[in-house]
Amino acid sequence: RSRESDPLRPRNPYSASKASGDLLALAYYASYGLPVMVTRGANTYGPYQHPEKFIPLSVTNLLEGRPIPVYGDGRQERDWLHVRDHCRAIALVLAHGEPGQVYNVGAGNHRPNLEVARAIVRLLELPEELIQHVTDRPGHDRRYAVDASKIEALGWTPEIPFETGLAETVRWYETHRDWWMPLKSGQFADYYRRNYGSRAVLSGGAET
Repeated sequence: RSRESDPLRPRNPYSASKASGDLLALAYYASYGLPVMVTRGANTYGPYQHPEKFIPLSVTNLLEGRPIPVYGDGRQERDWLHVRDHCRAIALVLAHGEPGQVYNVGAGNHRPNLEVARAIVRLLELPEELIQHVTDRPGHDRRYAVDASKIEALGWTPEIPFETGLAETVRWYETHRDWWMPLKSGQFADYYRRNYGSRAVLSGGAET
């Protein structure tokens, strides 16, 4: 598990942009005393998340009668953090954190992407054949895991079990089509075609 003091070694432009933001903020603290505190959250999910992200993309695709695109073998593991737990962590750091410090926020809900996709399919009572393995993307990290003991020492612990939070999230997208359907048109449709339309579909992409 990654600790706050571990060196940052981003492997793709997206993660490099996150690392550079952290370093820029901390540089303002070191140079000018700006009371900066950095939180590094695990993969967040929940209501109102943009449908480009894995869980809402999976749910909304299924609700539209489309398959879930899963990169490679689907064994990339993520720690899933509910948005309410994440917000509580940020509020706690704002109130009690120390300027110039970094705080990891992880829930300990480690799941492979394929397992999450299967759980979503079950919640919607649909067949697993709707999970479609596609060629992996470059620089795709296999596992994210953080040591959250530093923020836990401030009194934070996650409260929402993943199974509970996922079921709640799926139901939210089922009942809020008026929110996400406009987001999946226009520019998002172009983004989806660029990111998934040209990827080869893998037959037997994952072992059971």
